[in-house]
Amino acid sequence: MAILSGVNEVVFPLGADGRRSSSEFGRAVVADALRAADPGAADAAAAESDWRKGYLPHFRALVAADDGYATATAGLDSVHRRLRVRRDGEDIPLDDVFAIEAEPPATFTVDGGEKAETELLIPYGEEVLRGDSLSRQLDTWVTAGVLEASAAEMVREVAANPDWLDLSDHRLVVLGAGAELGPLPAVLAWGGTVVGIDLPRPALWERVALAARNGAGRLIAPGTSPADAGIDLLSGLPETARWLLGVEGHLVLGNYVYAPGGAYPLVSAAVDALGVHVQKQRPGTGLAFLATPTDTFGVPADVVAQATSNYRSRSAAARVTHAVSGGRLLKPHYPSDAGAVPAIADSLVPQQGPNYALAKRIQRWRASVARQSGAEVSFAVAPPTTTRSVTNNRLLAAAYAGAHLFGVEVFAPATSNRLMAALLVHQLRNPRPAAPQAWTDENVGAVHGGLWRIGYLPRTALGLAAVRGFF
Repeated sequence: MAILSGVNEVVFPLGADGRRSSSEFGRAVVADALRAADPGAADAAAAESDWRKGYLPHFRALVAADDGYATATAGLDSVHRRLRVRRDGEDIPLDDVFAIEAEPPATFTVDGGEKAETELLIPYGEEVLRGDSLSRQLDTWVTAGVLEASAAEMVREVAANPDWLDLSDHRLVVLGAGAELGPLPAVLAWGGTVVGIDLPRPALWERVALAARNGAGRLIAPGTSPADAGIDLLSGLPETARWLLGVEGHLVLGNYVYAPGGAYPLVSAAVDALGVHVQKQRPGTGLAFLATPTDTFGVPADVVAQATSNYRSRSAAARVTHAVSGGRLLKPHYPSDAGAVPAIADSLVPQQGPNYALAKRIQRWRASVARQSGAEVSFAVAPPTTTRSVTNNRLLAAAYAGAHLFGVEVFAPATSNRLMAALLVHQLRNPRPAAPQAWTDENVGAVHGGLWRIGYLPRTALGLAAVRGFF
């Protein structure tokens, strides 16, 4: 039986005016995070009068403020302290939801009927990359600045160790089982076991079940069949937790959820609370995340050097465009970061909004804090990809269509899916301790599509890319 109700619904806190505002929540959380390292930046965030339009510099400040751990810890504490669960007409703290008695749903499984893939295969355009062709393409991507050298090396190591691909010794929990960038189809094709959780939507679950049948592994899901499968994490946290804790084996909770607008930070926080609870009950539980490339990241000097070189070699037309726009278009990516450690790659896209930025930042914060605590963590920056959520946004779809003109490669979902699943496998097979600075961990295995290394501040080229993409 699918669980979809408002009985235990995760909600924003009530404001002084009696409203539940995603903007007030986001502004307060970012200010709380910054206050742990930079009180001045915290005051600036708290004083931002138009959060929806003015959030960009404050998310940049989160990267510049410290080594990443203090702000991450403070930010997560603020999220958990502020969010509420609406129950029987009253608000209770988010983390108290797991004390509620709840009946877990039934369980069904779907077994694959194919032979497991025993070689790393990555669809790319009209071909399937493997062996030497994969190695050559990785070299091409590194040279073009599409991904970091560490990502290429990790993929090569997975290709050289195909026995790593079978994750049947793990129970990979894919929260957002139907996500286009999620690892579910790849892991099932490799013979692994996937625990899938997503909204109770029969069409979605038929697609997920088909991926399982076409694979070589096993899908475990809540419900009795695809017809009644699924749990809404915003209203079913107690049931989800009890059900997950009944799954045997080594759990790795992968956060691949998405929701539009203000629901996204809520569901991102709900998954975070679920992960914290499960780790307390099952020590050793791992976590997995994919970061968006359209965010701010600390980057090393070689990234700045390539971007600066690209900017200096820009075309005459680009120089004219910058001049006639009064300097608004095609700004240099790192104008004031020469010698800064780290420099800041700022690929935030205003059209995605502060709710999207906060939802993804919650995931980054948890990855940093969890790794520092000694937990098993897989984290990688995923490339810009033509997923449904992107193509449904007319401006973003057009910008992605024209992005290649500015040195950004936008990937098809099939390519991103396998590439990022390979990086997941590498990190699960080769766990590493936390670095002294969180931003260096976030660089490992990054596949940003070139956004870090292009010469222009990405959002100052977005409009031009969109114009070209429309035609």
